[in-house]
Amino acid sequence: MSMSAFFRTLRTSYQAEIDDLTFDSEGRNVLRQRLLEKRGQIVFLRQMMELSPEMVAVVFHGGFHFELPAVMEHVLTLESDEFPDWASLHEAVQLTPWAQELADGFLAEPQGEWFMTVAAALEFMYQRPSSHHHEGGAHEGHDEHADDAHRTGNRRDHDHGHDFDKDDERNHDTDHDETSGQWLEGQGFDRKE
Repeated sequence: MSMSAFFRTLRTSYQAEIDDLTFDSEGRNVLRQRLLEKRGQIVFLRQMMELSPEMVAVVFHGGFHFELPAVMEHVLTLESDEFPDWASLHEAVQLTPWAQELADGFLAEPQGEWFMTVAAALEFMYQRPSSHHHEGGAHEGHDEHADDAHRTGNRRDHDHGHDFDKDDERNHDTDHDETSGQWLEGQGFDRKE
């Protein structure tokens, strides 16, 4: 996956921020508690969203569902001054109710749409399978929402308690690819083939 210099720079910092919040000095997993504390400081954190978006974006950890991964992969190729409007991402990115409540406050700020795009992209990168998810189970139980999204491939169809066979899964992926391609065209970009 190609990635802009902007997101390459923030990716490691975001992962480090999550890692720092995950365990206390005695090795106990305290991520949920620390995220709740951070969410309680949201008014202060909004002031930092432009200077240190990766430090603020962690408040949304576990709050995104990515319906159109190809759209998010495209966003990751963009530099920070090239982002599409946040509203145009509504089919690609869904927020849980608690995250939507937080997002409403950010979206009222002048740079709120920009920040929400950054936050979604950082969480998308974090949820993608990579080496940091498999290092000795260090992140087991870090957040039930993120784990559920990761295990299900971010598709809500698995939430209803049934699995699809391979043909259905291929058709589902094709539908996502088609919708992603339509979104890209609507934003003025060429379709990926």
